[in-house]
Amino acid sequence: MQMREEHYAILRRHMVEVIGIYADLSAAELGKNRLDERVLEAMQRVPRHLFVPDVLKPFAYNNSPLPIGFDKTISQPFIVAVMTDLLEIEPGDRVLEVGTGLGYHAAVLAELADEVFTVEIIEELAAAAEERLRELGYGNITIRVGDGSLGWPEFAPFDRILVTAGAELVPASLIEQLAPGGRMVLPAGLADEQKLSLVEKDPVGRTRVSEIMPVRFGELETVR
Repeated sequence: MQMREEHYAILRRHMVEVIGIYADLSAAELGKNRLDERVLEAMQRVPRHLFVPDVLKPFAYNNSPLPIGFDKTISQPFIVAVMTDLLEIEPGDRVLEVGTGLGYHAAVLAELADEVFTVEIIEELAAAAEERLRELGYGNITIRVGDGSLGWPEFAPFDRILVTAGAELVPASLIEQLAPGGRMVLPAGLADEQKLSLVEKDPVGRTRVSEIMPVRFGELETVR
């Protein structure tokens, strides 16, 4: 049986409805029972099934992570939505993403931001993401292969930073590259005690970290 684009569109709408239910159930942790409508609309527009291996396309809109190769996964849609919501992206913002994977979250960010700069340590994933994003017309995304924990100094500072892998401590390079008034979202803490965390930098450069909810992400890879 061959899935058609209209089938995927129905499943995508259902995915967004499920995200809304999970947000309501997580209201105590999120501090609200509904995510930003702009985030939900962005996730409605991005074809998640084009960012997973072909054999997994029928499952692309399930609310679960999926393997994409190299022991990496595409994150659960609800977590993608929450992380994006916490960033509070505004039109004109420049966003750094650490951990491109196959490019799905970068595409969601690009629906909301002016520019997205994304770093992936695995060359094969970066190449596949670049091809997908180019085919879909995302001209406001720039990709490079490298150690994402070092950020991308040439384009810093960034209004928003998203890290899609876990780190025990927030990388100092990323804090430095976050603009005053900026926000960074990442999983932080020991592997079995990770919390989705929000880092806010005030206008004079002081930072505050808030823990949002327990999560489980793979380790942030660095170049040794």
